[in-house]
Amino acid sequence: MSLPDPIAQGVADGWRVLDGATRQQDLQLHCDVLIIGTGAGGGMTAEVLAQAGLDVLMVEEGALRTSRDFRLLEAKAYPELYQEAASRKTADKGINILQGRTVGGSTTVNWTSAFRTPADTLNWWGERYGLHGLNPQAMVPWFDMAEARLGIADWQTDPNPNNSVLEQGCQALGLKHGRIRRNVRGCWNLGYCGMGCATNAKQSMLVTTIPAALQHKAALLARARVERLLPTADGKALQGAEGVLLAADGHSLTGRRFRVSAGHVVLAAGSIGTPAILLRSGLADSHVGQRTFLHPVAICGAVMPQRIEAYNGAPQTVYSDHFMHTQPLDGPLGYKLEVPPVHPLLVGVTLSGFGQQTASLMQQLPHLHVMLALLRDGFHPDSQGGVVRLRADGSPELDYPLNDVLWDGVRRSWLTMAELQFAAGARQVQVIHEQAPLLPSWKETREMIAGLALKPLLARLVSAHVMGGAAMSSQPDGGVVDEYGRHWTLRNLSIIDGSIFPTSIGANPQLSIYAFALRAAHQLRAALKA
Repeated sequence: MSLPDPIAQGVADGWRVLDGATRQQDLQLHCDVLIIGTGAGGGMTAEVLAQAGLDVLMVEEGALRTSRDFRLLEAKAYPELYQEAASRKTADKGINILQGRTVGGSTTVNWTSAFRTPADTLNWWGERYGLHGLNPQAMVPWFDMAEARLGIADWQTDPNPNNSVLEQGCQALGLKHGRIRRNVRGCWNLGYCGMGCATNAKQSMLVTTIPAALQHKAALLARARVERLLPTADGKALQGAEGVLLAADGHSLTGRRFRVSAGHVVLAAGSIGTPAILLRSGLADSHVGQRTFLHPVAICGAVMPQRIEAYNGAPQTVYSDHFMHTQPLDGPLGYKLEVPPVHPLLVGVTLSGFGQQTASLMQQLPHLHVMLALLRDGFHPDSQGGVVRLRADGSPELDYPLNDVLWDGVRRSWLTMAELQFAAGARQVQVIHEQAPLLPSWKETREMIAGLALKPLLARLVSAHVMGGAAMSSQPDGGVVDEYGRHWTLRNLSIIDGSIFPTSIGANPQLSIYAFALRAAHQLRAALKA
């Protein structure tokens, strides 16, 4: 069955969409507002400003791909829709990072889990960083607005078996747990959210705010990599930005360049991309790229007696914050428990071991259950996150040291996840560590976890949540931007993405970025229209 593709129809009807791969000459463009990046921050900002009548240009490094391109195939989706083909890693290769690289950014490929910023995180930002205007009560209207715009609501369908294992384990052990809200409308419950939504049910920026902005005469330039921002002669503002156009493969250079002059620039390239652009532009102070946080994720697998088929059904609908909010924020790292979808390619490159052992486990894929523990970093004194730096070719790299505080959280979370899976009826459990075998009992697994060496590449860690790197602050000497994302030095630069967060969120960050972006975009709209 062929489904309508409203974005393709809009392009056919004359939306201002340019593809860098098809340009035969250099581009010179002009706009009121240049928005660099089309993810949660850039997408929300583009709609607000375009609806106000401002001439908005969105620039995106990735390609414009729509529902007709989403074929539910891992081998196609990861190279086309993710940074570094879903293989981006920290400098020591210790953490694999999943980030979107397409129009809509990570909102196009995330698993739709929507949480408001925890109140204790917002209160901490007020107490420690002086960001009192971001208290829980003040943020409620912005969360309400974001949820209404993007269809964020309770998921009415029963959890799939993968999520049910987490729920059953929590019930058996008496652990606090709940259901996850999702940003979907008319979801088909397929389970392939990470490969782009083929039915346009996921309310990502790709199908909501970006089309709305284009309908209001905004423009989009895709397959265009911003190399640097262009400061004015006095160094107090920006003239615009310049960069290179990318070929159809999304990586090769065409030899063509682009330059944009703009009255205002919004950086929304994400918590690795935004600091990288500032660094390449020679506009970085001592805060840029520092304290970049990941929610490092520890993983535990289990073979269940029943079929789990974790590749089917809504990916994430159950969670537990039992170990997130039951201890001081600045104490041992807390962690949030969730489950991921389990598709063959992604699980195959994540599983520990090799040879017959891994092949045997892959043969049991329909019975495989996987649990995640998202570690909340940035609050403990020894949890400083990582640093974004530039490689010799100007591309960004995140150096993320794995220290004793983080490893302690990993070990504790493994113990929790293994116990939960056995409590839910698992036949065998294996924490994802190169020296950890499948074991048939909680007692054996507990003893094995206690003795595991904790080093990069032995313990397999992943993350899909990148935050910080251009943090907001209450004073110019404390960060890069103020609480509205306004740059402390460059008068016509705003940063509106997850890079402004001074710590990790402690929850899946998409809704936090949506709400903060709306707040910043409305302030910017008022300033530009004054």
